[in-house]
Amino acid sequence: MGRIRRGGYIITWFAGDHWPRHVHVQTDDGRLLGRFNLETRQAMEGWKPSRKLLEVITDLEREGRI
Repeated sequence: MGRIRRGGYIITWFAGDHWPRHVHVQTDDGRLLGRFNLETRQAMEGWKPSRKLLEVITDLEREGRI
């Protein structure tokens, strides 16, 4: 399991988790937003990720963290 807190979000992922490759996203206070598909760059449960969250995820991918 990996967990990173950045930009007001907690991003969590699990090694060997089911397909598609995704992360779980919570607010900094622990409220679950949902899962975010890293392949299609879309939320998996119909919620709309903020521009800020998309930037955080892009930065983490660029850094090789997720």
